Amino acid sequence: MTEATLSSTSASPTARQLWTRARGLVLALVLLLTAAVVMAAVRSDARYGRLDPRSADPSGSRAVARLLAGQGVSTRVVTTLDEASAAAGPDTTLLIAVPDLLTKRQQNLLHTATERSGGRTLLVSPGPPSIGTLAPGVTADPAVSLGSTRSPDCGLPAARRAGSADTGGIRYTTTEPDADACYPSEGLPTLLRIPAPSGSGDTVVLGAPDILYNDRLDEQGNASLALQLLGSRAHLVWYLPTLSDDSATDAGGQSFLDLLPSGWLWGTLQLFVAAVLAALWRGRRMGPLVPERLPVAIRASETAEGRARLYRKANARDRAAAVLRSAARTRLAPLVGVSPTQAHAPEALLPALSTRLDGDGQSALPLLFGPPPRDDAALVLLADQLDALEREVRIS
Repeated sequence: MTEATLSSTSASPTARQLWTRARGLVLALVLLLTAAVVMAAVRSDARYGRLDPRSADPSGSRAVARLLAGQGVSTRVVTTLDEASAAAGPDTTLLIAVPDLLTKRQQNLLHTATERSGGRTLLVSPGPPSIGTLAPGVTADPAVSLGSTRSPDCGLPAARRAGSADTGGIRYTTTEPDADACYPSEGLPTLLRIPAPSGSGDTVVLGAPDILYNDRLDEQGNASLALQLLGSRAHLVWYLPTLSDDSATDAGGQSFLDLLPSGWLWGTLQLFVAAVLAALWRGRRMGPLVPERLPVAIRASETAEGRARLYRKANARDRAAAVLRSAARTRLAPLVGVSPTQAHAPEALLPALSTRLDGDGQSALPLLFGPPPRDDAALVLLADQLDALEREVRIS
């Protein structure tokens, strides 16, 4: 006898089948990783942002930094408030690239450090959030002028030597009588030089950063104006404020409420008062009950039975007895000639019952005004006695 040997089959895929199915996905993943590595290697050189003296981009400022280095002016980039404040001095020009990024506390600390340093502070496009603190007495006009070539129209030597330049942007007004107001746009200057109160040092407010850009430096008198404004001291400190600076998150010992503008506090108080007044206006006093027709007619026997069950569940024999006695007195009063208002007064109801029960009205006192029953059997007996009393009065 020959035995047939059956080969066993498996539903699990083999390694070759798994590789055949997944090789396309693996190849795509390898290509993606290779492309990422190549792009990271190509862009591994340091890239800098706008108005950065290390950036060769069109909006960078490497060109002006190189020209200043040729004149012997050193340029150092700082990104923290502590470094900028420590660098302020009589032989230093401190350029603040984006003043509006500074918090109010940072602005106050920086102004304190530069006010009597004897050096030059150059603010690039400061707006309303920062101009009043960093340059007291100067106000930024809300209307911004479009960038174009303008003539100096002022007595500032640097501006007169540079001639026309690509200035514009924010326009300013100042209350300082000794300030140099240059490159006006519709009557308001876009460049201000304000002497320091101590007599040495000054603050320069520049409405637009165009003269510092790499792609604009070779136009008009931009290069001459930029080199004269930034090269008056031996050292140039280029401050690029960042939100990662620890001083930007330091509240200086202030609480959360101190950091909130006063307008928010007053607004919250007004909303609270308005909410209270609205609650008083919409609140309604509880008036008398309004009778309402039931959507479904319910038989009186069902209502009585439901109430009785509630009394029984709560063991409220006293309440049940009081209801039974009150209903009995209400029905007996008109039968014996007593007004409804006197139905629950023993001195009025019992003498009237005596006339109908042959002088036996006082025996009804414990029945109609007695104590609550001790148990359910006594309650049932009370109900039967009340019914018997009512029948006897009706018959007599």
